[in-house]
Amino acid sequence: MQPSAARAAMLTDDLRSALDRAMNQVNTLVLGKPLEVRLAFVSLLSGGHLLIEDLPGLGKTTLAHALAATLGLQFQRVQFTSDLLPADVVGVSVFDPQARRFEFHPGPVFTQVLLADEINRAPPRTQSALLEAMAEHQVTIDGTTHRLQEPFFVIATQNPLDLSGTYPLPDSQLDRFLLRLSLGYPDDGTERDLLAGTDRRVMIAQTQPALDSGDVLAARESAVAVHASDALIQYVQALLARSRRHPGVRVGLSPRAGLALLRSARAHALLLGRQHVLPEDVQTLFIPVAAHRLVADADAGSDGALAKSILHAVPVD
Repeated sequence: MQPSAARAAMLTDDLRSALDRAMNQVNTLVLGKPLEVRLAFVSLLSGGHLLIEDLPGLGKTTLAHALAATLGLQFQRVQFTSDLLPADVVGVSVFDPQARRFEFHPGPVFTQVLLADEINRAPPRTQSALLEAMAEHQVTIDGTTHRLQEPFFVIATQNPLDLSGTYPLPDSQLDRFLLRLSLGYPDDGTERDLLAGTDRRVMIAQTQPALDSGDVLAARESAVAVHASDALIQYVQALLARSRRHPGVRVGLSPRAGLALLRSARAHALLLGRQHVLPEDVQTLFIPVAAHRLVADADAGSDGALAKSILHAVPVD
């Protein structure tokens, strides 16, 4: 790494402390899930978007609200339902008879943190309204392009597809999410603390921001500058190649998935106080980054199991 890049990769002491406080604060609101909280911050610092998939009642929305309260960014929540229209998300042009012109009324996507709650309860046409916003950080209405604020971070929750009233997310939509997480049931001690403690909604309402938009953008710049060696890049490439010929995989990982894996591994290394990526960073991020991007054969089992199998099949040289 060149000296100038090394300096760019270093966080200031104040920003490092702010990031640590922010993660600790979210961990006090979402108990027993330190890895998932760290990966949520990885998604934020990588400039990506986060998909949280699990059964109802396991803390998906709590994690999203805790992140929004801690980040100190503008926040909007949209409850996705079967009758939600694309205009309800991105906005609509309305004719003003006095001015004799159409005026654009922005939708809730014009924010910095958007919680798309239960995104797979809306039909595909409404889901796709987020595609341009997530990929390009802009919205085009009636031929006019409107830029979104930076940073722009989508946190979406979804229920498993075997629950009634859900629609599968299209592959193009899934690919816009950098990471997919699952929280799972808490362990006995954590569940006891949840049952005996203060209502999480009250705690989130009283939460003070630990970061602001300037902090997030500065941390993103530092994450981009974290060094990935040639050997590390070759390891990522080997994982991509294996995914394209692995038994049970019909469509393997694209180069864009490889870029997402490297980007998130850099952010993960930064959060752990390093200026270089290790294979362990890639291994930690591989399943959250890769599983939802794999297209599996009908009888191949879960995408998570396939991603784990691919990871174990590629040695670290």
